[in-house]
Order: sequence, then structure tokens, then C-alpha cells
Amino acid sequence: MAPDAVEEIDDIEEYNKIVYETDGPVAKIIFNNPDRRNAVSPDMMRAVDAALDKVIEDDSVRVLVITGAGGKSFISGSDISKFDKHRSSPEQVEAYNQRSNRVHEKIEGMDKPTIAMINGFCIGGGAGFALDCDIRICSTKSQFGIPAVKLGLGYRYSSVNRLSEIVGPAFAKLILFTGSRFTAEEAYHMGLVHKVVPEEELESTVMEFAETIGGNAPLTLKSIKTIINNIVKDPDDRDMEEVERQIDACFKSEDYIEGRKAFMEKRIPQFKGK
Repeated sequence: MAPDAVEEIDDIEEYNKIVYETDGPVAKIIFNNPDRRNAVSPDMMRAVDAALDKVIEDDSVRVLVITGAGGKSFISGSDISKFDKHRSSPEQVEAYNQRSNRVHEKIEGMDKPTIAMINGFCIGGGAGFALDCDIRICSTKSQFGIPAVKLGLGYRYSSVNRLSEIVGPAFAKLILFTGSRFTAEEAYHMGLVHKVVPEEELESTVMEFAETIGGNAPLTLKSIKTIINNIVKDPDDRDMEEVERQIDACFKSEDYIEGRKAFMEKRIPQFKGK
């Protein structure tokens, strides 16, 4: 994979702490702050925001993988060491919160499939990033937890809602009421992750999923994700016109013709997203 530059970095020391890579239809955003268990500084959040725009705008990218560097942690919460510089005033706090919310909304609302590749600790803010993704695959050594109750923090409604959608209200209460850590196996049984594999198999497993998804019809992927995103909305907020428009676009596409031809010719289809 070839790294790409990410814009909007104020602090040069933060430049390499978000890595954006692409390999064919697969993009990868890597949180690269292993000395602090991939804690997220304001500049890192700005870089993630910019990297997500690249994913959204690049039609050749069909699936996004989010992960953390170092092998000890996926993503932890905010980098507290940066608070004095970047979050010392109400205005700075509000600006950070707005960007953070925008980043989470971009990941969760993206019309391209997303995969969280989790190795090690997935705690607090890291769990939030994982929950944003459509698919979560972790190593056997991973641990999960949301310790808001141990810190006196208010946890966002959207985050609680997302957790409840994924694991159900009962397990959401267990996770949030206790603030405890849970093993990878416990997370799997709760439905928090989709697959648990040995650490040495994690990247190959994730990339196999990503490449499989990336080889599928982009317009169909987009329509499916749009439908599912609308299913979990309140009925009054659903955009059924957009759902129907995307389904119609699939049937009118060149990819639909290619898919039928490839099936009849018993070959792998070459989809173009058109």
C-alpha cells in the first residue's frame, strides 16, 4: 500500500500519527500513536477527518479498513496530554467536539462498507470508533470496555444508541453500567465483534474480507448500506425516495449487465461502479 498525504496538520509531530493507504479498492486509515496506545489528539482528529474525505471522494475506493498501529491497542480515547494546548477553553472544547462528532458521523454514515481491524485494547473512544464500523474483526488478545461510569463522563446518545443496536439493550447495560473490560470471546458472544482470530491471522483475515467486498458491485453495496442505515432510523426520518433511486440505479447500470454476463460465462465480474 502506498501512503498518501493527509492535510490540515498544524503540529508537524502529529503528521505521521494518521496514515492513509490505498491498495486497489481497499483504503486503510491507521492510527499511528502506539506510544500512547493510539490516543487521539485534536490534530489527529483533523487528519482523520481529511482522510475520510479522501475515502468518500475516491470512487476507486470501495471499502475502508480502520486500525491502530503497534499491536497493543486499536484506538484509545482522547490524548489527554494535548488538552492544555488544544482544549483549554470552552471554544476549543466545542470545536473539538464538533469535529469529533463529524468524524464519527462520517464513518457511520459512509455509503461504503467499513471494517474495524482490532488488535489489543479497544477501550472508551476506541470502542466508539469500532462501533462506527459495519464489520468488527479482532485478535484473541483484544479487550473491550467503555469506562464512562468510572470517569464521571456523559456518554453520547448516538453512541449508546449504536451500542444498543449492535449488542441489544441488556448487554449495553452490562457494558455501560459496570465499565468493566471484556475479553474477545465475551465480546463475540455479545455480538460486539463478528469474528475472533489469532493475532498472526488478523490482517490476512481482514484483508480477505475487504478484498471480497471490494470485488463486489459498488452500486449494490451502496444501496444495501443505504437501506440498512434507513432501517435503523425512526420511520419519519427514512429517505425511501433515495432508497428506491439507488435500487433503480443498480438495475440500470453497466454493472448489472456485466454481472449477468459474468454469471453466464462462469467468470469473475469486473465491476466499474457505473
